[in-house]
Amino acid sequence: MRSFVIGALRLVAASADEQVGWVWRNGVLTDEIALDLEHATAAAPGLVAAGVLGEAVLAGLREIDAVFGEMSGDPGRWSLEALARDEEWGRVRGLARELLDREGLGLAPLPEIHVIR
Repeated sequence: MRSFVIGALRLVAASADEQVGWVWRNGVLTDEIALDLEHATAAAPGLVAAGVLGEAVLAGLREIDAVFGEMSGDPGRWSLEALARDEEWGRVRGLARELLDREGLGLAPLPEIHVIR
């Protein structure tokens, strides 16, 4: 589960080009990036309680998730083009990168997903 949280953060921290490639490769919509982060945020309290993640990671996840929440009312922010040009996408990328760096979690490869259709 820890690797899922780190993978979700890594995906948010990825460049716009990496995110677009990930969306295309996996045949999903851009909102999957935020949904993965939301699921990681929901899982994080248990990982903190188990001593697997620190409180700072949980706080950072919640901050990023809140920004995605603010974005959710505007469909234009979820286009592939928005990944490169929207200021809030740049903001969440910066927050995720800072969190990964600060916590020594590094920039692992983008997560693989398995979509069941």
